[in-house]
Amino acid sequence: MLKPQDIFAILKLAVIGKRQWSYAGLAVELKMSPSQLHASVKRALDAQLAVKLGDRLVPHYRNLEEFLIHGVKYVFWARPGDMTRGVPTAYAAPPLVKKFVAAAEEPPPVWPDPEGDVRGLSFTPLYKQASRAARTDKKFYELLTLVDAIRCGRAREREAAIKELKIRLDSYASSC
Repeated sequence: MLKPQDIFAILKLAVIGKRQWSYAGLAVELKMSPSQLHASVKRALDAQLAVKLGDRLVPHYRNLEEFLIHGVKYVFWARPGDMTRGVPTAYAAPPLVKKFVAAAEEPPPVWPDPEGDVRGLSFTPLYKQASRAARTDKKFYELLTLVDAIRCGRAREREAAIKELKIRLDSYASSC
């Protein structure tokens, strides 16, 4: 059974591309334990969201794209919570923030984080350490926010997120 952190880990592998990685090093980047990461990778392999190419492990981009577009919002749904301080996500974060102007009375979705600089409605990230892990990797942060826009966005936001996600996944796949 897939867990949200499995998608979190596979998205990071997409961003990493051909760069060499180890479980210990990647676990530090993702703010999870090596054993959690190893279990996530195993589940992703079992779900055919990742494949082994020789001695490398890479996302299965077609399957990942299909799951993110058609399944993630049903399997790992999220609903807005209370007002909190945090890191913007979904349509309120790059790359979609430039495409959508939120109504002044509508607080943006945020991942709860005491170090965040935006006040908005709390939104449960795919993995609890998303805001910490995303601080050090802009491309990873943007993939996570696109997935969040698919998970909770309105139709126009989802469409824009899907279009942008496809472009990025195609780019990552071609660089493997």
